[in-house]
Amino acid sequence: MKTILAYGDSLTFGANPSGGARHAYEDRWPTALEKGLGGKARVIAEGLGGRTTVSDDWYANADRNGARILPTLLESHGPLDMVIIMLGTNDLKPAICGSALEASFGMRRLVQIIRGHAAGRNEPAPEIVLVAPPLLCDSDNADMMGHFGGLAHGLEQSSQFAAHYARRAQEWNTGFFDAATVAKADPQDGVHLDAANTRAIGEGLVPVVKSMLAI
Repeated sequence: MKTILAYGDSLTFGANPSGGARHAYEDRWPTALEKGLGGKARVIAEGLGGRTTVSDDWYANADRNGARILPTLLESHGPLDMVIIMLGTNDLKPAICGSALEASFGMRRLVQIIRGHAAGRNEPAPEIVLVAPPLLCDSDNADMMGHFGGLAHGLEQSSQFAAHYARRAQEWNTGFFDAATVAKADPQDGVHLDAANTRAIGEGLVPVVKSMLAI
């Protein structure tokens, strides 16, 4: 059986924009992906709200720097056949980074970490899929929109995810998936997803993963 690490932020955690702390286990996208793979792989969900690609968030009470914690997770969950990374939304916050382009450079660094970790252990490197997050959408949630520098900034930058991530995927020979093709943010906060859209990401990834892992 193959082992896949799903590495992400609150969208991987399953944050519920309706006020509940978290979607039910069966509604989170790593669960939907594992179900779609029909018992040929197990998917380990590692989602943390506020996680960035490579940047510190000094407002947070847990380490949100995705580059710093990743080696520990690779060690504790290895050996892995695949790592799926869906990060970058929090990078769009001006206080963190503010740019989809810079987020794509952060994703590049995570690819380097994964491959360097495997080389250091003299193991085959896992397959990697870079996932461009869903776009932000209009919302009356002033605090959430303020985190992202206002609606115009959030919309403009999130609309650039797919192009930048696809370019990094081509440069580094990884898989690529645009989550915005299957999932839309909930206008209750403009960032997080309802249960159906969260599941849709996992379901949309099924053919990508099957092809790359030949399962």
